[in-house]
Amino acid sequence: MEKKNLELAVQLRHELHAHPELSNYEEWTKQHLIDFLQANTKLEIVDRGRWFYAIYHSNVGKRNVAFRADFDALPIEETINLPYGSQIPGVSHKCGHDGHSATLAGFALEIDQKGCDNNVYFLFQHAEETGDGAAECAVFIEENNIDEIFAWHNMSGFKHYSVLVIDGTAHCASKGMSIHMEGVPSHASEPEKGINPSFAIAKVIDAIPGFIDPAVNKGIVLCTIVQVDIGAKAFGVNASKGVLRMTIRALYEEEMDKLQKKLEDVAIAEAEKYGLKVSFEYQDEFPETANDKESSDKIRQVCKDKGFDLIELEEAFRGSEDFGHYTKLTKGAYTYIGNGEDYPNLHSYEYNFRDDLIETGVELFKGLADL
Repeated sequence: MEKKNLELAVQLRHELHAHPELSNYEEWTKQHLIDFLQANTKLEIVDRGRWFYAIYHSNVGKRNVAFRADFDALPIEETINLPYGSQIPGVSHKCGHDGHSATLAGFALEIDQKGCDNNVYFLFQHAEETGDGAAECAVFIEENNIDEIFAWHNMSGFKHYSVLVIDGTAHCASKGMSIHMEGVPSHASEPEKGINPSFAIAKVIDAIPGFIDPAVNKGIVLCTIVQVDIGAKAFGVNASKGVLRMTIRALYEEEMDKLQKKLEDVAIAEAEKYGLKVSFEYQDEFPETANDKESSDKIRQVCKDKGFDLIELEEAFRGSEDFGHYTKLTKGAYTYIGNGEDYPNLHSYEYNFRDDLIETGVELFKGLADL
């Protein structure tokens, strides 16, 4: 990577870090990235509202290859002392999306200056943390006839600069599921005159271990209870409303859908038994992110060509990633670059993206762009 391009990318990363914005509110971030590309490249910019992409039109134009970076931040306070620390109270880049976007921008500089035999698309995406971003941006694939798409994430707990790869599922599918139940209030001394949802919700909770039993499922299937909220702190009132909130997760989306159906069925049955109204709510929905082996093999080839340490992952990450919306529509692969075995974890107060990963990410993308 050219020294000047790396310096510009690092400076950009620090600017993005100082101005973090939450999912679906990344107005300054998006415009700053556009301004950077317009000031430093001749690439075509396509503004799609909350997201955008840039295009390198090759004179050869063999294939349409895309590379994606996310740019949203997290609702976490910046507590470490940085010269470019977050200027927004309660918001910071504790997942490294500032570094992902700076890497993609640095890669854009290199392609714009040095060229490529393929048409290269640089997709800058909002709202990865909530799963909204890729779901909205997925139209980009068919609209541009994208042949293949790649992305990367920095990852703590693995050797510094190493590249991690896996075939098939790289990230589990997940979604937030809420079960709302409503009965009839009564005086606490006369519970028989009301309808309390507690017993029906308890029956749903009691059924969960059987639903996630490995013996009846294919791959990882999990149901994590995140909140049970029934009634109020009013000792004279028999509770009449309740909600059970869970994160359901699975290695395969079809298995997650089966778990969802089982939870819905038992909730409906119990609500009917007790005379309760029941409804369901879903949010933060992520598909499984599945890597195409041909695309993963290209990552392996680039690592071999450039002398990068390659780590073959033995299992998918349980955490979700919305990149799966793209790989449902075209070939692609999601990969990782190690922060170091003892580096602070993502989403922790101590975490800060490592600037020295930018060059590794750019060189990896450059190798993939030429294949």
